Order: sequence, then structure tokens, then C-alpha cells
Amino acid sequence: MLKRTTTITLLLLILFAIRNPQSAIRNVFAQSATATLSGTVVDEKGAVVAGAKIELTNLGTVLKRNATTSGEGYFTFPLLPPGSYTLQALREGFAPVEVRNVVLNVGDQQAVIVHLRVGGVTAQVNVTSDSALLNESPAVGTVVDRQFVNNLPLNGRSFQSLIALTPGVVLTRTTGNEPGQFSVNGQRANANYFTVDGVSANLGIGANQVASQNGSGSTPAFSALGGTNNLVSVDALEEFRIQTSTYAAEFGRVPGGQVQLITRAGTNVFHGSLFEHFRNDKLDANDWFANSRGLKRPPLRLNQFGGAFSGPLWLPGKYFGPLGVDARNRTFFFFSYEGLRLRQPQVSIATVPTLAVRQTAAASVRPILDTYPLPNGRELGNNLAEFNASYSNPGAFDAASIRLDHSINERWSLFGRYNDAPSETEQRKTALPNNLSRTQLDTRTLTLGALASFTPRINNDLRFNYSRALGVSTQWLDNFGGATPPPISTFYPASQSSDGGFLIINVTGLGSISAGNDVDSRQRQINVVDNFAVTAGNHALKFGADYRRLSPFFGLNGDAASQYRPTYNFNALAGLLTSRVSGAILNAKDAVALHFDQLSLYAQDTRNFL
Repeated sequence: MLKRTTTITLLLLILFAIRNPQSAIRNVFAQSATATLSGTVVDEKGAVVAGAKIELTNLGTVLKRNATTSGEGYFTFPLLPPGSYTLQALREGFAPVEVRNVVLNVGDQQAVIVHLRVGGVTAQVNVTSDSALLNESPAVGTVVDRQFVNNLPLNGRSFQSLIALTPGVVLTRTTGNEPGQFSVNGQRANANYFTVDGVSANLGIGANQVASQNGSGSTPAFSALGGTNNLVSVDALEEFRIQTSTYAAEFGRVPGGQVQLITRAGTNVFHGSLFEHFRNDKLDANDWFANSRGLKRPPLRLNQFGGAFSGPLWLPGKYFGPLGVDARNRTFFFFSYEGLRLRQPQVSIATVPTLAVRQTAAASVRPILDTYPLPNGRELGNNLAEFNASYSNPGAFDAASIRLDHSINERWSLFGRYNDAPSETEQRKTALPNNLSRTQLDTRTLTLGALASFTPRINNDLRFNYSRALGVSTQWLDNFGGATPPPISTFYPASQSSDGGFLIINVTGLGSISAGNDVDSRQRQINVVDNFAVTAGNHALKFGADYRRLSPFFGLNGDAASQYRPTYNFNALAGLLTSRVSGAILNAKDAVALHFDQLSLYAQDTRNFL
């Protein structure tokens, strides 16, 4: 199946009142994984200063951008990586000015007024610590930076709980078929769009039999534990912004929230950190339900650990990188790792066949009865009894990422990031504790980017991403609680193999039995995003294209061409004892491969009014 979707958003802005900026309408510069800084240079009397040289320096990487004010005193720096900057203004006949602490967040559209005083170039530099930036974007949203995240005790070290702080966001019920987690302004939970470093992170794939909202690119790739750590670990997160309304044209893919995640890059200084979070049942009281049944306290273990290390990357002596440029003070790395080992305590009160009915039942149905744990509680009548148990469900998570940034020169910079995050959970069914299910979700992403400043007025930002997400689900039976389940092949006809199959036995009043390889699905994404910016006088023109190809594969039992999946239904235990099947379903399901090609284009003009 091939689906092509082309969305063309073209904003043609009427340029009017050029000589009367106060009467003109303020427009939005299209926001991406970068930021924009514009401004006006004036003298002591408020007159504009043309021909002033403006130099903007990134304090972390010493990356520099240069511009010259227009005849109306305007300058614009589009497509800037988020970070802290210092701005310097120099004009003959005026004393140099240095503006410090210019902080730009992802998607920012900031403006500043620079005041020059009469004096020679040898005069003392005027330093301004307060940049007094003006936000020119009407978008409604919230920015959360790394320092804020690090100072909060986040549950599971995932930033989802911070999304709920944004106005218009309401948490929603999450299921395997609807994994969106939150709604923005009343939209569906799958109407939100996640990006990491400017490329799509909506590549979720489920470990359930139905494709539902997964696979079409409408939901992000969460971990098996439901967190976003597999996209960006907290230690690797520089900041994130969630926009809920009136955002720019390039965010026209979905009507919900736009969540932009920016990863950390290395700097000229080495930094490192380590962390360990833990919980243990030794610090907790026993569960009330476990106490009421005389069960021991189930183990609780939570160990979340990891760290980060970053800094400059260069060899001693003279090392020349691409294009023969000295790589010292130009190449930086950032590595992070986060691991989780979890044992979640559970208490189960299940219904199982009594010992007496197991002994007197016919030989043909005894294997099914022996599949259930032995009763250890009170009898319920009708050959049924209670089985009480306490146990722990394990879970594991590992996420490692490495990012490299290289500045070829003041006009060209490159970056690349690779992230690998496998996760899995195992759960015993509450109604049948010896029936286990394992869910495995694995997310791998590779993102490359190139930022080019062809001239002070022409800039381009190109991003490429390849991602792969896997979703695997298997179920099986063990001897927990004294159960003695027979081989699964016992329930298959001689003409069919249990390899590659999936068995379901439903007995009304008892827990459902299910075993086999259920799901082996995958999602693959290719995403190319390009933003081209041109400054013409006091107008900032921006054009962009976003191409995304999704190739989801919904497979049952891996590479098997088809599966034999029998389902047997019995009306209560009495129907099972008389070998009367109330209904049976025999089916075989083939794997399904889909392809989605999506192309979006936009154009925008923004005028600087300062």
C-alpha cells in the first residue's frame, strides 16, 4: 500500500507601511530547531546607524556569525543554534559595544536594540550585561531548559510530567492502541508532533496485534516503560519547547502541540556527571492486600543510573579536519548513558480450578486444568477456588547516545547524533499469574545536520534522519504457583506446527490462557528537513521543505509468512469439563508492509520593526 500526502503551506505576506513601521502588522518568523536574533543599532539620539559591523559569538563553541546593519540600521541572524551568545557592535566614530548574556532558546524569535555612543574605536568598550531581549513571536508555548529539569525530582527521570505544566495540556488515558498520553486544546492525543534536533520523532510502533495509532507517524516512539528516555535522556537534554497555538507555518502537519527537543552539545571545557537513583522494599511497608492474605512482601527494586561526559575532541599537535581546517577548538563531543533495572511489586488474587476437579476430570481436559496454579485460598463453589500470590514484574531500559559537533569555519558547521535505546518489560497476568508476557521496544536514530552561512545575509540549515523502531511481544506459561503446563504443541492439530503460532484458550470465570510469539513489528523513517533564510533589508525571508518517508511493518511472529492462531472459547468451567467448545476461531495472519511519503513546503516573510 502506498500513500502520498503533499501539504503545501505558502504564506504571501503583503509588505506595506514600509516607511511607517508602527502601523505595520508584526509577523512570525518560522520556528525550527534553531533560533533567530534580530535588532536595530541606534545612536544616542535614537537615529539609526547604518554600516555597523555586528559579531555574534557562541560562548560554548566559539562559533561566530557576522552581519552588517542595513541602511535602516537593521540586522538579522537566522538559524542560530540555541545557546548563550555575546554580541559586539562596531562602527567608525562610535565606541564599541558588547552585549552579554544573550540567551536564545529553541524556536526563539528575539529582538534587541543596540545603543552606540560617540567615540573612537580605541575608546573603552561599553559592556551591557542585560540584553533586554524582546520576544516577537506570538506563539503560545513553554520553554523548559536543562537547569530547570535538573533541579526537579522527576519521576522516572522523564520530562513528560513537565509537559502538563503548559496551558491547554490535559493528560489522557493511555492504552496500547492510544499511546498519545496528553491532549492539547481538546485535540486528539495523537495530534501532537515531536521533533528531536529538528527532525521527526513521531515513529512509534506498538507491540500489540492492531496497528491502531502506531505506524502512521502520529505518535512518538516511547519506551516499553512509557517514558521518553529512549528519545533523549534527561542528561542529554539541553531544553525543550512545547507550543500549543498560533505557531508558525512550518508546524502545519498536525493541529495539536508541537514538542521540540534539543540535545546537548559539547563545549571547549570538559564536563562529566554521574547519578544513581534507587528504591528498595526495605524502606517500605508491606502491601495491605498482601497482609490480608498472609503473603510476604514482594521485592521492590528500582535502580536508575548513568552519566554524561563531554568536551573538545582533538589530537595533540597539529590536527587537520575536513577541508584542511585545524580541528582544535572546533570539534566537540557529548556522550550520555542511562540505565534502569526495575522490579515492580504486585499482589494477585486469581480464580483457579480446585484440586478435586483436577483429579476427577477427563484425561482430555486435564492438561488445561493443570495449566492453572494450585489453589491456596478459600473455595468459591462450582469447583473454583482462590489463588493468592505476591511477586514482582521486572523491567529494564538502556539508552546510550553520542553527539559530535564540528565547526569547519565561521560559516560552516556540522553535527551528528546516534542514539540506541532498547527497553523491555515482563508482566504476569493478574487473572493468571503463571502466564507471562514480554514487551520489547527498541529505538535507534541517526541524525546529521549542516548549518551553512553562505553570506551574512544567506543561510541554510539541512537535517537528515534515519530511525528504526522495533516492537516485539511474546507470551508463555511457567510453573509459578505449582502449575504444570504442557507443551503448547499439545493444543495444536498434528497438521500444524506450534512454531510461529499463537494459542488462546478462554474459559469464562477463569483467567485466559495465551502463549506464543504475538507481534514482531518495526517502523523505519527517513526524514530530510531544509530551512533556507535570506535577509533583505529589514525583511527576513524563510523557505523550507520537509520530506518524510515512513515504512512500517506489522508482522506476527517475526519472519513467518503466516501464523496458525487457534482460539478456543468455553462457557464456564462446566463447558470445559464436558469438552464442549462454545466457539472456536482458526486464523492465519500475514505480515503487512506499508509506505507513506509526505512532503511539506512553506515560505514566509518577517519584517524587523525595531
